[in-house]
Amino acid sequence: MTDTLVTPMSAINSNAEHLLEEARNAHESYLIRQQEPDLEHAIECYVDAIKANPTISESYYRLASLLLMKGQISVEGALEQCQTALTLEPKNVNAHIYSGYFQCLNGDFDEAEKEFKIAISNSGINSARPRLFMSKVLLSKIKHHNSSIKDTVKFLYYLLSGSMMIMWDCPSIKMFCKFLANDFSVFSYKTLGETFEKMKLFPSALDAYNKGLEKTSQGNLFYQKMGDLSLECNNIEASLEFFKKAHELNPANREVLIKLATINQTYFPDNIDETIDYYNSLLEFGIDLDKIYYELGHLYLNKSDKIHAVSAFKLAQTINPENPYYNNSLAYAYIKAELYDDAIEYYQEAIRLNPDSEWTAIVCHALGAIYAEIKENYEAAEATFNAGMVLDPNNVDIQLSLGDMYMAQEDIDKAIKTYCDAITTDPENYLSYAKAGLALWEKDYLEESIVAFHKSIELNPEFEIAQNNLGVVYLDGIGDPKVSVEYFKNAIDINPNYTLAYYNLGRAYQILGENALAAEYFQMTLDLNKITEELSEKDIKDRIHKLFE
Repeated sequence: MTDTLVTPMSAINSNAEHLLEEARNAHESYLIRQQEPDLEHAIECYVDAIKANPTISESYYRLASLLLMKGQISVEGALEQCQTALTLEPKNVNAHIYSGYFQCLNGDFDEAEKEFKIAISNSGINSARPRLFMSKVLLSKIKHHNSSIKDTVKFLYYLLSGSMMIMWDCPSIKMFCKFLANDFSVFSYKTLGETFEKMKLFPSALDAYNKGLEKTSQGNLFYQKMGDLSLECNNIEASLEFFKKAHELNPANREVLIKLATINQTYFPDNIDETIDYYNSLLEFGIDLDKIYYELGHLYLNKSDKIHAVSAFKLAQTINPENPYYNNSLAYAYIKAELYDDAIEYYQEAIRLNPDSEWTAIVCHALGAIYAEIKENYEAAEATFNAGMVLDPNNVDIQLSLGDMYMAQEDIDKAIKTYCDAITTDPENYLSYAKAGLALWEKDYLEESIVAFHKSIELNPEFEIAQNNLGVVYLDGIGDPKVSVEYFKNAIDINPNYTLAYYNLGRAYQILGENALAAEYFQMTLDLNKITEELSEKDIKDRIHKLFE
């Protein structure tokens, strides 16, 4: 008995054929399932097959079609690969078909027609596919160029003959049967799951989709259905995982990407970078770009990435300059970047567009605050605040900001009137009473101030500022330190880090002659002030020293 020796060339050819068969199967699976892993695997196997045996023509034109599909080569690059295949095997029918197809994509219909004629000539009875491709080329010529009756007759001839001869095209029939069998299974499990969903039998629906996932090749579809169902059942984490799996199988599914971005943004705000990646992927589709940039702007703001936020909002506004919300958000981003002149410009544009009176009043409020607090242009601020109040007379926040501006200008009478107008607008707003109380205190209207602060505390007992300020009125206005102690202690109980309340409580105990307690609270004030830096450290130390003189 003698051993059969396998030559190195035979081993190479065997390995190449094995890789090519694996590539064909993955390629076929991709055509049926449209899932990215199949595409990647097919490309990898075709490349490996070429490396194993560069003389097999099939590897070149099939690889070219997949690389073109992924956008990794141009049509010219695909034609070069076909030329390589035809150099290796001039009579290869599929190489001529692919070459004709690529020529058609390139707009060279005459060259495409030549390639399909050669394929038809070399195919004999199995020429259904090149005939149908030829009819498509002739139809394109008829649509895009001046055509004759002869072209129309040729188109009809190749269309009809190709349609009739398809019955002898075994590869096409085989693929058609696989498509049909897969589509029937997908339809069955999908319909079953949807029926259970309509009956509110959600566990049964999920089980049907899961079986569809196992039995068919449409994993991306069933993962998406399971994601939608989990979302409906408020199982957010499971929904996110299903959508992620659907996305892995088919990254080109825009609907899944939208859901991934929305779920992440809504329910997982800490996953900002992941959400940004999803929105950036959505940009590649070229659809609703302004909306995507708008969402990206907010995400960058959440990351405190002011530069990218401004850039994203600016892109949204450039695409749709008449959108008031884009202008408003861009203005806000400019404020974060401390570019106040730019912010003013886009706030003004948002106000001009005025989609809704109440919303525009809020924009007026923001613009007025820039004029008052940043630009110190009180005339512009007043005009803007008043415009906001005309748009929305019930906007108490604008009235309070206008009152604050009058206080900053030391126009106490106007401030009191404005705060009282705010109280009239909303008698249940505790902040209006507190601000009115402070303005009344500045005018020495002590009784009225006390009434205002008491009302503020009645509406919101947890408002520590009103508690502290009422204590100040009793201490420094009425001269009743015993009563003031109660309110200072209330303020500290509400906010243990309220430096000014500790200081005022120390002052009250100092007046009452309880120096030990006064020293204790002044020391607490000194310790807290190192963090808050609200008061003069020298003043606190001077008070401590005076206690023991």
